[in-house]
Amino acid sequence: MRHAVYDRIAPWYDLLDLPFEAGRYRHVRPHLFAGLSGRVLDAGVGTGRNMPYYPAGARVTGIDASPAMLARAARRRARLGIATDLLAMDATRTGFPDRCFDAVVASFLFCVLDETQQLPALRELARICRPGASIRLLEYAYSRDPVRRTIMRLWAPWVRWAYGAAFDRDTERYLPAAGLELVDRRFLYRDVIKLIVARPIGPPA
Repeated sequence: MRHAVYDRIAPWYDLLDLPFEAGRYRHVRPHLFAGLSGRVLDAGVGTGRNMPYYPAGARVTGIDASPAMLARAARRRARLGIATDLLAMDATRTGFPDRCFDAVVASFLFCVLDETQQLPALRELARICRPGASIRLLEYAYSRDPVRRTIMRLWAPWVRWAYGAAFDRDTERYLPAAGLELVDRRFLYRDVIKLIVARPIGPPA
């Protein structure tokens, strides 16, 4: 089970991620939340690394399948003094009402979801978003640079073991079947970390 992996690594997750957070993630996370307002879902909230970037005045709800990660997110919430709801939920079946969020963000969540979970998760996000809402996904992709790509391939077995994640999910290809339209796709860190922006185009397929 995916959440079992994160229950196992939760105590060390922030330490494991520290070099990447300092060198990459803290520069790209603000793009997830720029211009958002209203009710926002942080899907796969993890230990709450996105919390410092939550928009002022927005009502943000964070969900995660791992209780251990949520416990660490709750400690970060208390330390930062942020009023955020944290709920244990699977992103493929959240239980939220239809069309209840103004926006959804997910940082590296879809790197963790395997091929069988990609479409169900996207359909769920489409279901709980209001018409025209912004869905923003921060994801990895294999670099086209031969050297960088080789290094990523060498790292891939460790990433899969430690995080249950992969660099080649290609989440965009599932968007149309989920009832989502691709609005924007651009790289934020070299050609390995990309921002995917989508919006609902009607009832999920």
